[in-house]
Amino acid sequence: MHWAYRIAEELIKKYPNQKTFVCASGISPSGSVHIGNFREVVTTYFVVRALQQLGKQTRFIFSWDDFDRFRKVPQNVDASFAKYIGMPYSEIPCPFGCHGSYAEHFEKEFEQSLQQFGIFPEFIYQSEEYRSKRYNVPILHALQQRNEIYDILMAFKTGRPSETERENFYPVNVYCEACGKDTVSVTDFQNEVLSYACECGELNAKNVLEAANVKLNWKVDWPMRWMAEDVVFEPGGRDHSSATGSYRVSREIVSEIFHHQAPKYEPYDFISIKGTGAKMSSSSGNNITPGELLKIYTPEVILFMFAKYQPNASFHIGLDEDVIRNYTEYERVSDASQGQMKEEIRAALELSVVTSKTQRAPKFSHVASILPLVNFEASLVRDVLGKTDEEYTLEEVGEVCARAEYWLRNWCPEKVNRVNEEKNHEYYDSLTDMEKEWVEGFVGVLEFAANLHDDDLMRRVYDICHVDDPKMKRNNQKRLFSIIYQLVLNSSSGPRIPLLVHSVGKERLIALLGQ
Repeated sequence: MHWAYRIAEELIKKYPNQKTFVCASGISPSGSVHIGNFREVVTTYFVVRALQQLGKQTRFIFSWDDFDRFRKVPQNVDASFAKYIGMPYSEIPCPFGCHGSYAEHFEKEFEQSLQQFGIFPEFIYQSEEYRSKRYNVPILHALQQRNEIYDILMAFKTGRPSETERENFYPVNVYCEACGKDTVSVTDFQNEVLSYACECGELNAKNVLEAANVKLNWKVDWPMRWMAEDVVFEPGGRDHSSATGSYRVSREIVSEIFHHQAPKYEPYDFISIKGTGAKMSSSSGNNITPGELLKIYTPEVILFMFAKYQPNASFHIGLDEDVIRNYTEYERVSDASQGQMKEEIRAALELSVVTSKTQRAPKFSHVASILPLVNFEASLVRDVLGKTDEEYTLEEVGEVCARAEYWLRNWCPEKVNRVNEEKNHEYYDSLTDMEKEWVEGFVGVLEFAANLHDDDLMRRVYDICHVDDPKMKRNNQKRLFSIIYQLVLNSSSGPRIPLLVHSVGKERLIALLGQ
């Protein structure tokens, strides 16, 4: 059983009388949301789809934690924004001047990419929720239960509790109404009134039920929102899942303080960029955004990459040869019959469907190998594919060409093969006499096979290196292909031989290969 359906069935069993299954995810808009954060959203999305397939009503909510404090200036933001550290993301200007706030810029960037995946959650902006005073009653309750919250927090720490620290503990952050920052110390709480002093010199006191500048600390805020939205499922990163992690602490707080049941929780592991092994981070710049990935992969391929792995399995995003491998795997699975697929793969494929519209497209590896040889012209790629009995519209070919070109030019320029201008005499002279005979045999096939179908052409090419030993024959054939690519493209690899012939043309090939 696929993991999303396993979780869905566990939820149905755990909440047999639940009318609507509220499934949640959330991210802080500290910078461009990377593909590692995407796992937070897509894990919930797959569970929601599984619940819907099982006939259940769902509510998929996504919280933007834009009332969190600005902690660090990302690499792609001007260093002068350090002056806003300590303010909520929603109150900081847009660093690029195109949106209403810092938060809105990165929120809309991510929301637009989610639309391409067919993912449309109900977005909740926590700055609006806190400013509207929706949470003021639970905030007051948390302050009234602050000693008990302190005891729960300390139970998960190695340090010893202190009675003085306990009496001076307040589970809130306060944004100063003068400077807008959270450089604030709470000095007193009595009769529902919170008093504070800010480093800027501001002294103030607010009735908690009327305050719009008070936010619960993370490990209290999270469980409070489980209660507020009646959440039954939410995933979380591996770092939240340890014995002393946020989920364990919040599970106790929601039960003991808010008297509500914690949602079912699914930990997910991190995603790294191939070659670094490092965790992606919005502030470090070590990231790939969904928008960037969508310039290379179709939404379906990306969703399949996530759906096929258990959430607790780590994997890396590679933008080198992995792109070809990922496309090839998806194309192979998509073309397979239902009976040939394992149940988990079949479910992963179904969960990755973005539109019910039947989509035809040439194989990515074929397009990527042809494209540089025809000067990146989609119409010529379509013509070459047509000669191999693959008929596509220009629009169908063009979409694949756009992704392949972006990948080749920006991430894998070493695969941009160009046809040699003249024969490589030095390389040809380095060949053995037998290898030269193979090349001459290939030229002969080209000269006398003008009307051959591609399959017949390849049979004749394979026979050039014929020996009785099957293993030796395969090695000879690989060697011949490598020689052809080197003489034509100055590379050890290239497109399938029929595609090479149709892309370059027989006359030009003969000129580069013949004596």
